[in-house]
Amino acid sequence: MENIKWGMIGCGDVTEVKSGPAFNKVSNSSLVAVMRRNGAKAKDYAERHGVSKWYNNANELINDDEVNAIYIATPPSSHEEYALAAINAGKPVYIEKPMTLNYASANMITKVAEENNIKLSVAHYRRGQPLFNKVKELLKQKAIGEVRFVKLEFYKPQLKKESLSIPKVAWRINPEIAGGGLFHDLAPHQLDLMYWFFGAVEKASGYSTNQAKFYNADDIVSGNILFKSGVLFNGIWCFNVAPDDEKDLCEIYGSEGKLSFLIFEHKKIEIYKNGEKEIIPFTPLEHVQQPLIQKVVDYFLDKGPNPSSGEAAAIVMKMMDAFTEK
Repeated sequence: MENIKWGMIGCGDVTEVKSGPAFNKVSNSSLVAVMRRNGAKAKDYAERHGVSKWYNNANELINDDEVNAIYIATPPSSHEEYALAAINAGKPVYIEKPMTLNYASANMITKVAEENNIKLSVAHYRRGQPLFNKVKELLKQKAIGEVRFVKLEFYKPQLKKESLSIPKVAWRINPEIAGGGLFHDLAPHQLDLMYWFFGAVEKASGYSTNQAKFYNADDIVSGNILFKSGVLFNGIWCFNVAPDDEKDLCEIYGSEGKLSFLIFEHKKIEIYKNGEKEIIPFTPLEHVQQPLIQKVVDYFLDKGPNPSSGEAAAIVMKMMDAFTEK
């Protein structure tokens, strides 16, 4: 296999700019087919993005002889079904986050892929972005000394009632489709970075509840992780704060200073050390998944390691389960 010819299952918002165009922009890669259950919308997406084939049936796309790799960009409730179908067809698969609804499902998919010798990567795409690679480099260089603890705060106002009538929003707070609420939609990015930065987990625990009872999913989560390295993580996610209190902040404290950055904006890293502040700026990315997609393509072509494995994604799901179990 000299080039990856992608078949994409799901044509939602995440694929319009974040991922879809990137498949044609990285080397040795092209998007050749898309699928959506609504055939008219699949055709529209294909025409707008210059994709030659479209389907309204996932199995037809998976079994298209021209397609040699599958990208699953549907809501999490269908990830398991499509991933297993791709694996059974002998095709490597790239799965959107969260990998599935829970750890048991994620672990099962990973094991089936291993047993069938099929390559599997997960779209924890911040691993490919320059800002987070720089954070990892600074930690390795001990720019703030020995890491002591991490404090993560993520607060958003309650969704407006009219938003819940929009299908592309509503599924994200339906536990049967998303696995939980907005925590399940957003926290995989944050927790995967923590695992990528700090390694093996000793234990994880937390609490979650539905405070506002505005919809069925929990809207506040707290979580703690003790890494085997001794680093302690504390995070809180609240989705019903006042608009003025919206916040996205990660702070890593070390024996000699602190790193501060946002998870959902590719803007800057702030380093606080010896009473001084250094700012390292970054340019926002046009297609946020593009750096990781290049690494996934290289991995599928045996030109590099797996940049975001199913095993790692399953561990992220296990931490999320620990935070939200009742």
